[in-house]
Amino acid sequence: MTHEVAGAGASLSGVIIKRRGPFAPGDQVQLTDEKGRRHRLVLTGGRSFHTHRGSIAHDDLIGMDEGCVVRASGGALYVALRPLLADYTLSMARGATVVYPKDAAQIVGLADMFPGARVLEAGAGSGALSCWLLRAIGEEGHLVSYERRADFAAIAQANVAGYFGGPHPAWRLIVGDLPADDAPSADPAPPTDPAPRADPVPHPGTQDFDRIVFDMLAPWEHVAGAANWLVPGGLICCYVATTTQLSRVVEALRGHGGFVEPTAWESMHRGWHVEGLAVRPEHRMVGHTGFLVTARRLAPGVTAPPRRRRPAKGAYQEDEGSGGRTGTGGRDKLTYNGNQTRDQAGMLDSAVADE
Repeated sequence: MTHEVAGAGASLSGVIIKRRGPFAPGDQVQLTDEKGRRHRLVLTGGRSFHTHRGSIAHDDLIGMDEGCVVRASGGALYVALRPLLADYTLSMARGATVVYPKDAAQIVGLADMFPGARVLEAGAGSGALSCWLLRAIGEEGHLVSYERRADFAAIAQANVAGYFGGPHPAWRLIVGDLPADDAPSADPAPPTDPAPRADPVPHPGTQDFDRIVFDMLAPWEHVAGAANWLVPGGLICCYVATTTQLSRVVEALRGHGGFVEPTAWESMHRGWHVEGLAVRPEHRMVGHTGFLVTARRLAPGVTAPPRRRRPAKGAYQEDEGSGGRTGTGGRDKLTYNGNQTRDQAGMLDSAVADE
């Protein structure tokens, strides 16, 4: 397995791009014209930015305050601001499709990424979500990202370094497949690590991580591994594109038995046009991009109580002639984790009485 190490022994204060004050050489600047079109550039003395509407010398921006308005040689006006992370991720170089800001914000917020968290990311892609996670966990956290394609990993590494100004000290990018659930929990580095480190970055091992994010084709194949790698109370978050993937990963989490009931959702982002009395939804929106699934890890050896909710009729396969779910004798089962019933738990009579 090939490794690319980011930020070994560095300090975030030594690489972070300045986010306030007058523009300086090396700063990223976003120019927005009257029609809302955006252009991102890195300021370099002696260079110019060219469009069909004229050119703007970088030297005209260096030393100016953020939020200034500059005029191109053709007369067009541009507002100059430092790009937000949402702007950066949408304009970054892409290999794999980026995680959109609306989904990244949901992952950071509802998966409860916190400063100092130890996070495992499977599927670094173009590095968009890695930027959001690194900014959330800070210099004291750890993010270990797996990416199976070397070309995608190279793009992700460049994008993360471009946003932060250099290799992030809390990030390690591993090129290769996420270890299988039955693989030994050991440092997957080769005997001769090309980049020696004083403090080895954690690898998947028992209770190594507070949060796990799967942005991959078949996350259900690694549910058992995630249960081993998470601390009790830790959280797994899966980002999938289709309803088939959604169903499989939720049923895998239920079937494992070591997680609380999974939560699944998607988000839609619709802008609004507001001009005087003309207040209406925009004609275009960012609709479905993916589904998010989260679940909390239970303590080892603990099984959650049965879910007190009857499944929808036809949600599960029925035995012919039984008139109901398999083995129910015609009664609907109250299920949890897809394989546990109140009959099995000896709780059916009291539960029905409660209802």
